[in-house]
Amino acid sequence: MNLTEHYNQLYKKSSEAILASNYNLDTQINNTSDSRFGITLLIRPSEEIKANMKLFLEELKKVDAAQYYYPDSDIHITVMSIISCYEGFRLDQIASNDYIETICRSLVELDEIKIHFKGVTASTSALMIQGFPTDDSLDNLRNKLRDNFKNLNLQQSIDSRYTISTAHTTVVRFQEKLQDPEKLMQVAAKFRDFDFGEFNVENLELVYNDWYQREKTTKVLGEFRL
Repeated sequence: MNLTEHYNQLYKKSSEAILASNYNLDTQINNTSDSRFGITLLIRPSEEIKANMKLFLEELKKVDAAQYYYPDSDIHITVMSIISCYEGFRLDQIASNDYIETICRSLVELDEIKIHFKGVTASTSALMIQGFPTDDSLDNLRNKLRDNFKNLNLQQSIDSRYTISTAHTTVVRFQEKLQDPEKLMQVAAKFRDFDFGEFNVENLELVYNDWYQREKTTKVLGEFRL
């Protein structure tokens, strides 16, 4: 996949929809009875990267503070959604060690992963920072995970919602009517090509998480040093 082209098309289509007030609100963010949980292998950006992301978020908050802004602790890149969040999933339904062992086997001979964050894109319900792996290492890892999990009798839903191929991180979700869609997208346009920086991935986390990857409901099942 050409990530630049993918992000560009997503931004064009979504920004036009947002400006026409054809955006979608996430009505579940403040639902305390939301029981959608799953298991995810993820990457946490470096502190320097997150500090640069905060520049974007602070400008957005000046325009519309009513939206849901991801705190530093929750910002992440999804490597693989191993069990996509669904209602009623509990950790006691699986043997987490089997998942950890499968991930360890997938990491054998893995090359260094480096990700460059540059620019922002959008969906009709969120704003994201664009991530670009500098080589094929992340794709190779994802393919190994697909192969290894496919051959095991473990609960998983890899690629069931969509085949993951990007390295973006979602930083804003729309939870209230936008106060001024035009001003919001002006800020997005200002950061459209902003260089948030590049970092080497030092470790991966396997987590039990809710739909929004909130720290208070997340449990780390395993950490993998690269």
